[in-house]
Amino acid sequence: MSDVDTGNEPPDESDAFTYNGGRVDPGESANIRYGISETYLGDPVRIPVTVVNGEHPGPTVFLSAAAHGDELNGIEVVREVAHDWDHSVLHGTLVCLPVMNVPGFLAQERYLPIYDRDLNRSFPGREGSTSAKRMAHRIFTNFIEPCDLGVDFHTSTRGRTNMLHVRANVDRPEVERVAKAFGSNVIISGEGPSGTLRREATEADIPTITVEMGEAHRFQRGLIDRALTGVASVLAEFGLHQDSSVHWPGWRTVIDDADEKTWLRADAGGIVDMKHGRGGLVYEGDVICTITNPFKEEDDIDTVEAPFTGLIVGVLENPVVYPGNPLCHLVGLSEDTLSALEREVTGADSIADVLD
Repeated sequence: MSDVDTGNEPPDESDAFTYNGGRVDPGESANIRYGISETYLGDPVRIPVTVVNGEHPGPTVFLSAAAHGDELNGIEVVREVAHDWDHSVLHGTLVCLPVMNVPGFLAQERYLPIYDRDLNRSFPGREGSTSAKRMAHRIFTNFIEPCDLGVDFHTSTRGRTNMLHVRANVDRPEVERVAKAFGSNVIISGEGPSGTLRREATEADIPTITVEMGEAHRFQRGLIDRALTGVASVLAEFGLHQDSSVHWPGWRTVIDDADEKTWLRADAGGIVDMKHGRGGLVYEGDVICTITNPFKEEDDIDTVEAPFTGLIVGVLENPVVYPGNPLCHLVGLSEDTLSALEREVTGADSIADVLD
């Protein structure tokens, strides 16, 4: 993969976007239904792909969503970029994959429903392997490998919700550039599990970030709009939309392995009364939630307190738990970040109002 450029040279034959079975020349766009598998009846399983190849040369960027079939927010982000934005002065190419896990999307399930496998643990895939890896291989070789960078959209799993944040391996400068360009307040650093699209694409020298936002099974307009701002910022940073500007979120914290972070889990089964939502700022000792039995007997109330001052990145939505079930994802904050947050929340009812 060549170094990313901002594209000021005239287009030539090599600026065509090619995949197995077709090509999209500069100044053209194409809506593609690309076969990645077959059903029990031998009918093709096709994913929708929109390729927008600008008249001017520049980087090739992929935007992907619904690797988990019930995670819908990112679908609308990718669709709006592909079909609602003006790309008449686009410098480069956009590869838009709004629904990668079509079988899961049709069943409204997280995993590939027939095969019970996680598509987002199957990249870069391999021909001659499992169904999931064959699908991943066809997506990866045709629409990921030709790219220079990428943004992969996710939500929390059902029953939980995430504030909008980026996950990225910021130890790699080229990934850090994409992550910071997106303009989220929170970046959680790490390479990601093996088989995830962002990790495997990054390992293939295609710097890629994951954007987490909201919950499964719905469109959340506020989060979608914030993600669209992030995409515009990335395209501005890499010169695809040269009339746009890079977004600065006002404050930013990067959480790495040296920082405090934890999933707080229930020690008792019961019904949860959550005191803070996603994006909630909590101080050490604050009550995050209580867990009670159906009778609300005082002797059986289990109180969960914040072990340190931090930000609730992800939180339970389904108010019932077994012992061991996750309650919230809490990340620590530096003194400077905490001060910036406290200044920004002034005048709002809560920090969640600022972040959402």
